[in-house]
Amino acid sequence: MALTLYTNPASRGRIVRWMLEEVGVPYETVVLDYASSMKDAPYRAINPMGKVPAIVHDGHVVTECAAICAYLADAFPEASLAPALTERADYYRWMFFAAGPIEHAVTNKSLGTIPNEQQQRMAGYGTFDLAMDTLAKAITINPYFAGDRFSAADVYAGSQLIWGLQFGLISANPLFTAYVERVTDRPGYKRAAQIDDALIAAAAAPAAPAAVVG
Repeated sequence: MALTLYTNPASRGRIVRWMLEEVGVPYETVVLDYASSMKDAPYRAINPMGKVPAIVHDGHVVTECAAICAYLADAFPEASLAPALTERADYYRWMFFAAGPIEHAVTNKSLGTIPNEQQQRMAGYGTFDLAMDTLAKAITINPYFAGDRFSAADVYAGSQLIWGLQFGLISANPLFTAYVERVTDRPGYKRAAQIDDALIAAAAAPAAPAAVVG
């Protein structure tokens, strides 16, 4: 089965890289840059938004990080990254809560947008603090978002917490810190981070001088 990741190492593509490393199947990586290849026609034929990440699996395109995580968990059940069908209520709830209210709340905070009382009725997350408190309840009850086992929901929702804490958009507290330490200690996370960090370092390295002949 052909599986290709289209990504940039300094993007949300890191979420899908982590998911792929957890899945543990071979895949090809196509690294795109923001200024050119991400907006060029060949990639826009895959994702008209000109955004990464995207995957192509046996000719089928999947975009949007939460959708990709859910898709890969189902496409490769041997990785055990999705609960049984009868036990997926929390799995779907928190993965898509992170993809909806949490993503919007964090994005608006980073843009300096704070909804007033009337706007809070329209905003799916209400207020930033309400969204964060609600997310915290999930890992107060269980060690992982879908229960007592790591799942694709932790790749996606966990990434929201990792980045939010890293960039100071989410306030550190013992609950979030302990959870992040738990998931970032996974071999799959470490492999993914090493791959993308190496790509970033290689891109930043000065080009070797051209050889002088004669």
